[in-house]
Amino acid sequence: MPPNADPPPPARQRERPIAAALARSNNARASTTTREWRNTETQQIPAIEPDTAASKQIKVRYDEEKPATRLREKRLRLDQRAAQLTKATVGVLALIVFLATGGAWSMKTWYDSTLEEIAALDVNSADIKDAPAQLGDENFLIVGSDTRAGAAREVPGVQGARSDAVMLAHIPEDRDRAVVVSFPRDLEVTRPACQRWDASTRQYSEEVVPGAQRVKLNTAYAVGGPRCVTTLVQQLSGMRMNHFVGIDFQGFKSMVDAVGGVTVKANGPIVDQEMGTIATKAGPLPLDGTKALRFVRARKVEGDLTSDYGRMGRQQQFIGALLRKAMSNDVLTNPSKLTSFVNAFTAATYGENIGVDDMLTLAQSMRGLDTGSIQFLTLPTTGYSNERGNEVMMRERTDMLFQALINDTPLPGEEPANKQDNGGQETTARADDSTLRQGTGNP
Repeated sequence: MPPNADPPPPARQRERPIAAALARSNNARASTTTREWRNTETQQIPAIEPDTAASKQIKVRYDEEKPATRLREKRLRLDQRAAQLTKATVGVLALIVFLATGGAWSMKTWYDSTLEEIAALDVNSADIKDAPAQLGDENFLIVGSDTRAGAAREVPGVQGARSDAVMLAHIPEDRDRAVVVSFPRDLEVTRPACQRWDASTRQYSEEVVPGAQRVKLNTAYAVGGPRCVTTLVQQLSGMRMNHFVGIDFQGFKSMVDAVGGVTVKANGPIVDQEMGTIATKAGPLPLDGTKALRFVRARKVEGDLTSDYGRMGRQQQFIGALLRKAMSNDVLTNPSKLTSFVNAFTAATYGENIGVDDMLTLAQSMRGLDTGSIQFLTLPTTGYSNERGNEVMMRERTDMLFQALINDTPLPGEEPANKQDNGGQETTARADDSTLRQGTGNP
């Protein structure tokens, strides 16, 4: 180094021409001068326009020269994999939706085509009260019947054993709740004139059976089938039945087995004179198909003060449990169980206006039993049998009940809906069954 020469600047002050040009790009219209040594020749670098191709090339070259960290490289790889996974997932979901939609449509079409249609409804009957108020409501008349031959096979030595169930499931237009009213099979009624019904062939004949007074409710089905029961229930309630569901109790066995059994709650030991011991103690009671049949048929249980009310309560509980199980993920996501249940259901069910959409409305409403959005009630009666062995209906309370259902107002003994309790929490309105039915029979 010459004696009079200045020492070189520190290394950090040295600027490469390209880096310096980029650092001073904000003053692009002025020339940039760099000097490595005081006595070295000055270098002139042309002005750099930020939007020119040269500027872009310089920036790219500078970025390329920046060393990439391992974290950045890893993040980039993860982002790429995530993008690929997202694309794959979207593709798979699209395929599943496509297949599921096609499968559901096929099952729906098949189900609708296999259901046995039986004429049962009379939606324009003069017995319907305040028809405009009932627009949008769904009323399912559910009739469970047991053939004498089938019952005898299940209970050897018992001839003609039969247990009938008649329920009215009401779902108002806003679908905010469901109310199921059971009718005692021994309810004393005035039966209307009906066409003769053959239960073995499920056909009507031209013969008209005259009406009768002071007879049991279950004679309406035995004599006139679905049409006669619908006519009678509409006369008693003033409500328009727009769905009829007939179920053979024999079919319960295969339906229960198809879903892997159901569980109900026993309030205590259930020992029936004809069916034997069904439950030994209170608590959860698992039911397979065979045991379920005995549970819904039991009519002479020790401790039941009236045969009808205990049986109706068990039937209500069983049907709710079966529908909840059928609508559970365990069944709906299991093609084998779902197909078996649908096959068993269609084989044992018949009626009118009970397509897939209609039955889903019913099942989804019945599924709300645990949330308090569904209420099971019995028709108001005295709770005691008269000299003819029939249950006597309490006309005034019955009218109050059905008027509340028609107008979608609180039931007798029910608090107004959405009432706030003392803690400011919203409470569910529930009816006190004792205000609807008197007597000592179990609900």
